[in-house]
Amino acid sequence: MSDEHDETRRAFADAVNMSAAELQDWLGTGHSREVGQKSGDGGESTGHEMGRRIVHLLGKDDADLTEADLEHMDKVVGYVHRHLAQRPAGDVTDSRWRWSLMNWGHDPLR
Repeated sequence: MSDEHDETRRAFADAVNMSAAELQDWLGTGHSREVGQKSGDGGESTGHEMGRRIVHLLGKDDADLTEADLEHMDKVVGYVHRHLAQRPAGDVTDSRWRWSLMNWGHDPLR
């Protein structure tokens, strides 16, 4: 893999601070399903769908990552960085802001 791919994998590992098991458990909660932009049919939110994709990515060996996987990893890094910059004031423990980030594999309380 190229240096660019190595950087993507490192940035992804920094942005996603939840394990696959933790994220899988989180995605099963009601709070996880409450947040995020839903598709026009009212189904699964973009973040919840991405969370499932992240669980899959976390289970892959680096050598098995495809270009599409690396693009998803870049998307996750970008979302986490943008969302962290929008941190609301006050306690975020039970906030929709935190829950949304957790759908993308990042718990800001860590």
